[in-house]
Amino acid sequence: MVETEAGYQILGTNHTSFTVSDLDRSVAFFRDCLGFTLTSRAGRDRRIIEIVVGVTGADIEVAYLTGAGHVVELIQYFSPDDRKRVQSRPCDTGFAHLAFDVVNIDALILAAGEHGFQPLASPVKIGSGGPNGGRRVCYMRDHDGVTIELIESPQTAWRPAPNDSTS
Repeated sequence: MVETEAGYQILGTNHTSFTVSDLDRSVAFFRDCLGFTLTSRAGRDRRIIEIVVGVTGADIEVAYLTGAGHVVELIQYFSPDDRKRVQSRPCDTGFAHLAFDVVNIDALILAAGEHGFQPLASPVKIGSGGPNGGRRVCYMRDHDGVTIELIESPQTAWRPAPNDSTS
């Protein structure tokens, strides 16, 4: 909890949200690839959603998934008809991504590829500066531009067991 001098409090993070073009595909990635649990999926009252999001004619279906101590909200808009696809780059103001600490970054990249996520580059080991120093990092992006960052620390890097025949 964070209490401010102005008297209000921030209690915690509720969720991270992405607008997607195909809710089934996006739910499958978070559920089947990342191991999240689908906790809710339903349409919303159009009158209320118009007010909340400030978009006249908004018609949506929303899915909530939980995993890794976090909640992800995925929203598919069916209207209005003039909606657009955002194609932002990490350097563009307003760009956002979700980052996960992972074990076996290389295996996760392969699995995510089966769900349409592609790495922007191969995992890179970060130098000694900053909070990710010594870690391997990779940005991945899906069909909708949803970007996920994978971070593998040297302490959690996957190593085959001594008797593992796959090494």
